[in-house]
Amino acid sequence: MQARIGRPAPDFDAAAFVAGEFKSIKLSNYRGKWVILCFYPGDFTFV
Repeated sequence: MQARIGRPAPDFDAAAFVAGEFKSIKLSNYRGKWVILCFYPGDFTFV
């Protein structure tokens, strides 16, 4: 499934840094709520 403008985002699992630790989160856990997704592809790398 691809992301499309005007359509719900595809569900996914991701690691997130929450309250000082890494946790596994799922987009579907936030259904019905406003969500802002931010990422930095180069973070935690030695580039």
